[in-house]
Amino acid sequence: MDFHAYITCLTGKDAKAAYALAQQITEESRASDAWYSHFDDFAALLSHKSSLVRNRAISILAANTRWDREGKFDALLDEFLSHVTDVKPITARQCVVALPEIAEAKPELVPRIRTALEQTGLSGYPDSMQPLILKDIVAVLKKISTLGNQGA
Repeated sequence: MDFHAYITCLTGKDAKAAYALAQQITEESRASDAWYSHFDDFAALLSHKSSLVRNRAISILAANTRWDREGKFDALLDEFLSHVTDVKPITARQCVVALPEIAEAKPELVPRIRTALEQTGLSGYPDSMQPLILKDIVAVLKKISTLGNQGA
C-alpha cells in the first residue's frame, strides 16, 4: 500500500479499518522511525473535521515524537496542545493521555505542557465529562512532574 492509501484509510469511512491501521502505525512508531518521514502528513490530520481522524493523528504523532531530531514536534506543540480543549471531549482526553509519551521523548517541552494543562478550562464540556478530563489532567501532571525537573 502506498502512503496515499494509508492516509485514505486513516481518513476514510471504515472506522474499524482506520482504527486498526492507526493502532498498527502507532505501535510500529514506538518501535522504529519507519513512519517518521511522514510526520508532516500526520500533523496535517490534526486539523481534520472528524474527531476520530484527529484522535488517530494524536496517537501516531505522540509515538513518533521519540524520533524527532529536527524539532518538528516542537514547532507543532501549540497546535497539538490546542486539542487539550478540543470541541470533542473524547479527543481532548486522547490528547491529554498522549502527553506523557511526548514528555518522555522531549522533556524540554514539559514546562509548556504543564502550563497548558494547568490553564485548561473545562467549562465548555458537559458536566458528565468534566471530572473525567480533570482526572486525566491530574494523572498526567503527576506522571510528568519528575520529567519537568529535567527539562526546566
